[in-house]
Amino acid sequence: MAASELYTKHARVWIPDAEEVWKSAELLKDYKQGDALLQLRLDDGTDVEHKLDPKTKNLPHLRNPDILVGENDLTALSYLHEPAILHNLKVRFMDSKLIYTYCGIVLVAINPYETLPIYGADIINAYSGQNMGDMDPHIFAVAEESYKQMARDERNQSIIVSGESGAGKTVSAKYAMRYFATVSGSASETNVEEKVLASNPIMESIGNAKTTRNDNSSRFGKYIEIGFDKKYQIIGANMRTYLLEKSRVVFQADDERNYHIFYQLCASAQLPELKVLKLGQATNFHYTKQGRSPVIDGVDDAKEMVNTRHACTLLGISEPYQMGIFRILAAILHLGNVEIKDRDSDSSIVPPNNAHLTVFCDLMGVTYQDMSQWLCHKKLKTAAETYIKPIPKLQAVNARDALAKHIYAKLFDWIVDHVNKALRSTVSQNSFIGVLDIYGFETFEINSFEQFCINYANEKLQQQFNMHVFKLEQEEYMKEQIPWTLIDFYDNQPCINLIEAKMGILDLLDEECRMPKGSDDTWAQKLYNTHLNKCALFHKPRLSNKAFIIQHFADKVEYQCDGFLEKNKDTVNEEQITVLKTSKFELLVELFQDEEKATTPTGPPPGGRTRLSIKQTKTRPGQTSRDHKKTVGLQFRNSLQLLMDTLNATTPHYVRCIKPNDNKHPFTFDPSRAVQQLRACGVLETIRISAAGFPSRWTYQEFFSRYRVLMKQKDVLNDRRLTCRNVLEKLIKDQDKYQFGKTKIFFRAGQVAYLEKLRADKLRVACIRIQKTIRSWLLRKKYLRMRSAAITIQRYVRGYQARCLAKFLRRTQAAITIQKFQRMYRERKRYRRMQAASLVVQCMLRAYMARQKYQAMLREHKTIIIQKRVRGWLARLYYKRSLEAVVYLQCCIRRMRARRELKKLKIEARSVEHFKKLNIGMENKIMQLQRKVDEQQKDKKAMTERLNSLANSYSVESEKLRNEVERLRLTEEEARNNSNRITTLLEELARLKKELCDTQRDKRIIEEWADKYKLETEQLVAELKEQNSLLKIEKDDLNRLIQEQNQEMTEKMEKALAEETKQLECELNEERSRYQNLLTEHRRLEDRHDDLKEEMTLMVNIPKPGHRRTDSTHSSNESEYTYNSEFAEPEENARGAEDVTKAPLDMSLFLKLQKRVTELEQEKQSLQNELDKKEEQAYRARAREEDEQNRARGAELEYESLKRQELDSENKKLKNDLNELRKALSEKSPPGVTAPGSPAYKVIMEQLNSSNEELEVRKEEVLILRSQLVSQKEAVHQKQTMTEAMPCMEDVRKMKDAGEITQAYIALKESNRSPKFTSKPVAVSDLMSRIRSPPQDYHALNEDGELWLVYEGLKETNRLLESQLQTLRKSHENETEVLREELQSVKEDNNRQQQLLAQNLQLPPEARIEASLQHEITRLTNENLDLMEQLEKQDKTVRKLKKQLKVFAKKIGELEVSSQIENVSPGQIIDEPIHPVNIPRKEKDFQGMLEYKKEDESKLVKNLILELKPRGVAVNLIPGLPAYILFMCLRHADYVNDDQKVRTLLTSTINGIKKILKKRGDDYETVSFWLSNTCRFLHCLKQYSGEESFMKHNTPRQNEHCLSNFDLAEYRQVLSDLAIQIYQQLVKVMENILQPMIVSGMLEHETIQGVSGVKPTGLRKRTSSIADEGTYTLDSILRQLNSFHSTMCQHGTDPELIKQVVKQMFYIIGAVTLNNLLLRKDMCSWSKGMQIRYNVSQLEEWLRDKNLMTSGAKETLEPLIQAAQLLQVKKKTDEDAEAICSMCNALSTAQIVKVLNLYTPVNEFEERVSVAFIRTIQIRLRDRKESPQLLMDTKNIYPVTFPFNPSSLALETIQIPSSLNLLFLTRV
Repeated sequence: MAASELYTKHARVWIPDAEEVWKSAELLKDYKQGDALLQLRLDDGTDVEHKLDPKTKNLPHLRNPDILVGENDLTALSYLHEPAILHNLKVRFMDSKLIYTYCGIVLVAINPYETLPIYGADIINAYSGQNMGDMDPHIFAVAEESYKQMARDERNQSIIVSGESGAGKTVSAKYAMRYFATVSGSASETNVEEKVLASNPIMESIGNAKTTRNDNSSRFGKYIEIGFDKKYQIIGANMRTYLLEKSRVVFQADDERNYHIFYQLCASAQLPELKVLKLGQATNFHYTKQGRSPVIDGVDDAKEMVNTRHACTLLGISEPYQMGIFRILAAILHLGNVEIKDRDSDSSIVPPNNAHLTVFCDLMGVTYQDMSQWLCHKKLKTAAETYIKPIPKLQAVNARDALAKHIYAKLFDWIVDHVNKALRSTVSQNSFIGVLDIYGFETFEINSFEQFCINYANEKLQQQFNMHVFKLEQEEYMKEQIPWTLIDFYDNQPCINLIEAKMGILDLLDEECRMPKGSDDTWAQKLYNTHLNKCALFHKPRLSNKAFIIQHFADKVEYQCDGFLEKNKDTVNEEQITVLKTSKFELLVELFQDEEKATTPTGPPPGGRTRLSIKQTKTRPGQTSRDHKKTVGLQFRNSLQLLMDTLNATTPHYVRCIKPNDNKHPFTFDPSRAVQQLRACGVLETIRISAAGFPSRWTYQEFFSRYRVLMKQKDVLNDRRLTCRNVLEKLIKDQDKYQFGKTKIFFRAGQVAYLEKLRADKLRVACIRIQKTIRSWLLRKKYLRMRSAAITIQRYVRGYQARCLAKFLRRTQAAITIQKFQRMYRERKRYRRMQAASLVVQCMLRAYMARQKYQAMLREHKTIIIQKRVRGWLARLYYKRSLEAVVYLQCCIRRMRARRELKKLKIEARSVEHFKKLNIGMENKIMQLQRKVDEQQKDKKAMTERLNSLANSYSVESEKLRNEVERLRLTEEEARNNSNRITTLLEELARLKKELCDTQRDKRIIEEWADKYKLETEQLVAELKEQNSLLKIEKDDLNRLIQEQNQEMTEKMEKALAEETKQLECELNEERSRYQNLLTEHRRLEDRHDDLKEEMTLMVNIPKPGHRRTDSTHSSNESEYTYNSEFAEPEENARGAEDVTKAPLDMSLFLKLQKRVTELEQEKQSLQNELDKKEEQAYRARAREEDEQNRARGAELEYESLKRQELDSENKKLKNDLNELRKALSEKSPPGVTAPGSPAYKVIMEQLNSSNEELEVRKEEVLILRSQLVSQKEAVHQKQTMTEAMPCMEDVRKMKDAGEITQAYIALKESNRSPKFTSKPVAVSDLMSRIRSPPQDYHALNEDGELWLVYEGLKETNRLLESQLQTLRKSHENETEVLREELQSVKEDNNRQQQLLAQNLQLPPEARIEASLQHEITRLTNENLDLMEQLEKQDKTVRKLKKQLKVFAKKIGELEVSSQIENVSPGQIIDEPIHPVNIPRKEKDFQGMLEYKKEDESKLVKNLILELKPRGVAVNLIPGLPAYILFMCLRHADYVNDDQKVRTLLTSTINGIKKILKKRGDDYETVSFWLSNTCRFLHCLKQYSGEESFMKHNTPRQNEHCLSNFDLAEYRQVLSDLAIQIYQQLVKVMENILQPMIVSGMLEHETIQGVSGVKPTGLRKRTSSIADEGTYTLDSILRQLNSFHSTMCQHGTDPELIKQVVKQMFYIIGAVTLNNLLLRKDMCSWSKGMQIRYNVSQLEEWLRDKNLMTSGAKETLEPLIQAAQLLQVKKKTDEDAEAICSMCNALSTAQIVKVLNLYTPVNEFEERVSVAFIRTIQIRLRDRKESPQLLMDTKNIYPVTFPFNPSSLALETIQIPSSLNLLFLTRV
C-alpha cells in the first residue's frame, strides 16, 4: 500500500520528543512522494514542521485508530511499534487504572504504588477455570494458564517474573503462589498451601531491604517449585536461592537499610524474651545506621516481627530455634560495634573488656580471649611451620565484616533449608510449577560484582525468552500452514560467550583469584589485553584503567573493577570459623558443620525426581577445603546453568514488571523510565518479532462479522472463507499484506487500521444519510406542530369573543331578575309580619282553653285508675284466702288416703307372697320409676319456664309502676307550678299596667337609641363576621396542617417500623446464613474425617479382627451422637482404640478435629438459640405493627367505655332521685299548700312497697326452686339403680332440728304443686305463720314417719346446696378480687393517661403527637411482652401435661386390662349361658403403619435408600413415597413403644441418606430426589407430632395417626440440618452444571445477531490453552433451567423450596455474568448492554411461564440489569451523572467506576468515558456506605427455610410397589 494512501490530511502520527519520548501530531496536508517536510499540528494546537531523515526517508510512525487504543493485548494493535505500545500502556494505566496488559505471551505489570482490591478470593474464583484470553489481563490469568497446561499437557511449568528493583516482582510472585494455594488446595490436612504462603514473610525479613528505588527490594533471587500430586493438589514446595547480597550486612548506601530482620529485632527489643539480647534502637548499631534511614513510612517493624515469628511457628521452627536465630542476628549487630584500634602500623588490638565483644561472645558461646585474638591476627602456613601474624586495623575491620557476612550467609542458608524441610512432602510428586523471582537488569552510577552477576543472569534469561517467542511464532505459522521465512531477531549469545566462555570474563576472574598476588588492577589489564578491540561488545572507558564496559541486550553498562576479586573469593579467616565451631551454642555449631551432618540433606528427595540445588554435594571430608575455595562466580554460573536447564525442561510463562516512576507516586506514568524498562525486559523485542511477520490475525467468522458492511449482497456466500478471500482481493490489492490460513486470516502491520478506515468511511456515509432523513422528518414534524398550534390559537380567540358577548347578555337579564325579586321580598315581609301577630293572639287563647279541658280530663282519669287498683286488690285478697282453704283441705284428704295406703303396704310387706310379687315385678317397678323420673324432669322444665315468665312479668310490671310514679310526680310538679303561676300572673298584670305608661314614655327615647345602636351593632357584626371568616380560614389551615403532620408522622412511623422490620429480617437471614455455613463447615469436617479414616485404613495393612463399623454411621453429626450415646459410646471407644493403634502419628490431628467438631456444634447451638431470639423479635415487630394498626379502634373503644360510664353514673343518679322522691312523698308534704292528688300518691306508695316485698318473696322462691332442680338432677344421676327408701331413712336419722324439716317439707310441697296453681305463689307472711304454728302440728305431720321420709329425700340436696353456695361464694369473691384489681389498674391507667394528656397539652402539636405515639407504643410493647410470657408458660404447661397424660393413659390401659382379667371369675364364666352369635366378616381397616423386624432394618435402608435410583424406579412412584414408607415404619415403632427401634431407624435413615449423597453427590436427580424426600419426612414428623400448630389442616383420620409415645422434636432439628446440607449440595451441583453455560450464553453468544461488533483480538485469543468446549447459548441455559424445574416438580419438591432454588440459580447467573463483565474490557460496550438486557428479559419471561415471579429471582438480577443500563445511558454531563447515581442503587461504587473505566467503544461513533466524568461519579457516591468488594460473591447461598407443607394423602391408602423389594414389610 502506498504511503500516499495512509499519510493523508488529518492522519495522526508519532514524532520523537525529548521529554515525553513520543508526541502525537496530525498531518495538515497530504504527503507526496519526495517531500522532505511534514506539516504537523500537535495536540496542544502548535503547528510544527517535521524534517524527514534525508538518508532513510523514514516517515513517522502512524497512530492506531482510537477504537484500538486501550486493548488488552498489545499484539492486537494494527501498528506495532514503540510509541503505540507506550501510548496503549499509558492509556490503560492512567485512564482505566489497569495495571496488567498482555504483550503476546508476556504479561506486562505496572506497579501502581497503591493497594488495589483486585486480589481477593472473589477475583481468584472468577479467574479459576477461565481461558487466558477470555478475561482481562491479570497475574491470576497467567497462574491459571500454567495450572491448566500442567494438568492438560502433564508438563512442568515455570512463571518467570523479572523487572527492576521496585517494579513489583516479589508481590507478583506472591500473588501467583497465593492463587495456586487457593485454587488447588492441599491433599492433606497439613496446610501446605498456608506454609507456602508463610514462607514469604520469613524470606522477606531475611532477604529483603529498603533501597533508593524500593522499600521492599529482594536482595536475592529465588526459584520456588510448588509440587502437585496426581490430583493436582499442592503436596509440598522447594525453594532455591541465588546470589544473596551479603555486602549489605556490613554496608548500606544513603537512604537505604540493612535487611528487615535487624530492624524488627531492634523494634521488639523491649519484649521480655528478647531482653537477653541486649539490643536497643537501630541507630545504636553500626550495621543498621549507615544509611541514615532506619524507618520506612507506613511500616511497623514490631508488628512485622510478630508476623515473622508466626510464620516461623507455622513452618515448624520451634521457639528455641527462633531464639537461637535471634541470638545469632543480635550477635552480628554487636560484632559490628566492636571497636578495633591501631597498636602500630602493622598490628591492631581490641581494647580489653569491650562491651559489645563481651555480649557477642556470650551470645555465641565462645571465649572472649580467642575471639579478640583472631580478630586482630591471622595464621600463615608454610611447608614446615605455622606462623601467627598480626594484621593492621584496616584488614582487621575487613576480617570482622567478612565474618559477619559469612555468619549471616550461613544462617540464611540454614533458614532456607529448614523452610524447604517444612515444605517437603513424603508423597510422590507428579508435577510442579516453578515461580522465578529474580532481579531484573540493573545499571547504577557505580556497578560492581553483584550487578555484573545480575545482568549475566538476565542475558541468559533473555536468550531463553527470545528462543521461546520465536518458537511460538514458528508453531503458529506451521499450524495454519502459512509460508514463513526466518525472522531476524537479536541474539545475545556473543554477550554470553564474552562472560562465560573459555578465557571469558568469569574465567579470567577465577584465574586471577588463584594467583598469589592477584589484584583488581592486574585482572583489568588481562581483560583489556584479551577482549579489547577483539570483541565488539567489550569496551574500555576513556578516563579509567579500572573499569570496563559491556554492551548488554538492554544497554551499555560500565563496571568498576574494585572489589571484584575479594567478592569473588569470599574469603574468611579460618581460625575465626574454628573458634565458632568450638562454641557451646548448638545452633551455631550446626551452621558450620559438614554437609553430610547438616540438618537438611542435599540428596534427592523421595519424590522420585532429582531436585536442583545451588550447593554442591560433599561426598568426602577431604574435599572440604577445596570446595570452600570455590569462587562465587563459579558457583553462580553452575547454579544459573541448572536454572536454565530447569526452565528449558518446563513451559515458561513470562511476567515483566515495570516501574512507572522513581518517586513511588501512585498512578503516575513517566514515559522515559517506562521505555527504558520496556527495552530492557524484552517486550519491544517481542513486538518486533511479531511485527516482522503477520501480527494481526482474525478468524474467518470474526472477519465476516466485523467487515460485513464493506461487502455487497452478491459477495456474501455460504462459504465464509471464500467470501473473505473475494472481499480482501478487492479491498487490498497487494496480496503480500495478508495470508489465508486454515482457520485464520493473517495481516501484516497496518492493514487492520486500513480496513478500519474503510469501515468507518462506509459507516460515516450511512450515518449522514440517516441523519438527513431524520432531520427532514423532524423539521416537517415541527412545521405541522406549528401549523396546528396557529389554528388552535385562532379557535380559542374567537371562542373568547363569543363568550364575552354572551356574558353581557346574561348580566342584563340578571339585573332585571334581581329587581323583580327584591320588590317581591319587601311586600312578602310586610304580609308575614301581620300574619304572625294574628297567630300569636289566636295561639294564646286556644292554649288557655285547652289547658282547662286537660285538667278536667286528667282528674277523671286518675280517679278511675285508683278505683280499678283498689277493686283488683280486694278481689285478689279474697281469691288467695279461698285458695289457701282449698289447698289445706286437699292436703288433709291426701294425708288420710296416704295413711290408709301405708297401712295396707305394711300388712303386705309382712307376707312372703308379697315379697315374691315384689321380686317378680321389680322390672316393672324400675320402668315405672324411670317414667316417673322422666315426668319429674318434664315438670321441672315446665316449672323453670313458668318461673322465668313470672320473673319477666314482674319486672315489666315494676317498670310500669316506676313510669307511672314518674308521670305522677311530673303532674304534681306542674300543678304546683300552675297554682304559683296564677298568683304571679295577677301581680305581674298589675305591675305591667303601672309600667305601661312609663314604657310608652320611654319608648320614643329607646327607639332613637335603638336606631343608633342598630347601626353600631351592624358595623360590629360586619367586623365580627370578617374576623370570623379569617379565623375560619386560619382554623382550616391549622386543621390541614395538623392533618398533614399526623399523616407525615404516621408515614414516618410506618417507614421506621418497616425499616426496623427489614433490619430484623436481614439479621434473621444473616443468622440463618451463618448457621447454615456452620452446617457446611461441619459437613466438610465430617467428610475430611471420613477421608482420614480411609487413609489410615490404607496406611495400615494389618486386617482388623471382628466386625468393623462403617464410616457412614460415624459421619452423623454431633446432635445424633447425643441421641444414641448410650449404645454408641462403647463402639466409639473401641474404634478410637483401633485408630490409635493404626496411626499414632495422626491421633492428635484426629482429636483436634473432634474438638473442633464439638466447638462447632456448641456454636451451632448458640446460633440456633440466637436464631430463635431473632424470630421472636420479628414476631414482636409484627405484633407491634398490628397494634399500631388497631390503635384507632382502641381509641373508639375507649370513647365507648367512657360513654358507658357516663350512662351508668346517670342511671345511679336517677335511682338516687327516685329514692329521694319516695322519701319525700312518704314522710311529708309541702306545708301550707294543698297539692292535688296526694291521697292517690299514698295509695301508690303502698302498692309499690307491697310489690317490692312480693318481688323479694318471688326471688326467694325462685332460688329455692332452682336449688331443688339442681339437687334432683344430681340425685337422679348418682342413684339411678338404688331404691328410694334406704337413703331417705339414713338422712332422716341425721336430722338435727324441726326447722330444717319444716323448711324441707314446705319446699317439697311447693315443688310438687300442680302446674295450674304454680302461677299464684303463697305470700311470705302466710308461710311464716305456718312455720310458727304450734309444735303438735309437727307430730301430726309426722304420723307414720311421712315427714322423715320427706326429709330423707331432701337432706342430701340441702348439703349439696350448701357446698354449691360456698363454691359460688368463693368464686364470687375471687371474681370480685380480680375485678377490683382490674379496676385499680384501670384507675391507675386512667390517672396516667390524664397526666400524660395534661403534659401533652403543654407541648406543641408535633411533639404532642410524637409523645402520644411513643407512649402508646411503649404500652402496647409491655402488654405484648406480658402476653408472650403468659403464652410461653401455658405452652410449657400444656407440653408437660401432655407428657403426663400419655404416661397416665398408658398406665390406666395396663390397669384396665389387668383388672378385667382379675374381675372375671371361673364360676361366672361357667354359669353364664352361651348364645350363638353370627359374626359378619368385616374388611380390614389399615392404620397406616408398616411393621418390620429389627434384622430387616438394614435391608430396608438398602432397598429404599441406597439402591433406589430416581431415574429408574422412582420416576413412577408417588412423590415422596420413600419418606411415607419410612414414617409408616416409624409410626409402628412408636405404636409398640419401642424407643430402641425408633432411635436406630432414624439414625440408619439419616446415615443412609448421607451415604447415598456422598456416593452419588454429583448426580442432580439423586440430590433433588432426596431433598424432596427428606423435606417430606420432616413434614410428616411435624404433621403427625400431635402439636396443635401442625394439626390445623389434618383430617380427623390423620389426627388419629399422630405419634403417641415419643416426642421427636430433636430429631426434627437433625433432619432440618440434613435438609439444609442437601439443599447446599443441590445448589452446588446445579452451579457446576450451569457454570460453563453462563458466560457463553449470557455474554459471548449473540442472541440478537448483528448488534455486537467484533474487535481485533490479540495473541491471547489464539493461545494453546483454549479448548474446544462447544458453544453454549441462552437457549442452553433456558433448557437446563427447564430440566431443573421439571425434575424438582416430578420429585414432588415443595413449591416454596423450588422458588428458593430458582432464586439461588438466578443469583448465580447474575453474579457470574456481572463478575465476568467487570473483568472483561471487551464486553463493556453499548451493544453488549443491549444484548444483556435482551437475555435478562428472556429469563424474566421464563419466570413468568413457570409462575415464579414472586420467588424473588428477578430481584437477584437487578445488579446485572443496572450494569447493562449503565453501558447504554449517556455519560457526559452532570445530569447524566446524577441519573446514573440514582439508577445504579444495586451496584457498588467500585463496580460503577469499574464499568465506566472498562467502557470500550466498538465503533468510532461511540465515545470513551472521560476521566472527569468518572471523578464526578466518585464524588457523588463517596457518601455511600457499602462494601469495597468489587465482585459479587458467587459462593453466597441464601439461607434456606422449609415452610411447613402438610400432606393430604392418607397413610392407610398408600400401596407399596413390588419393584421396591419391600415384601418383608407388613401393613398394620
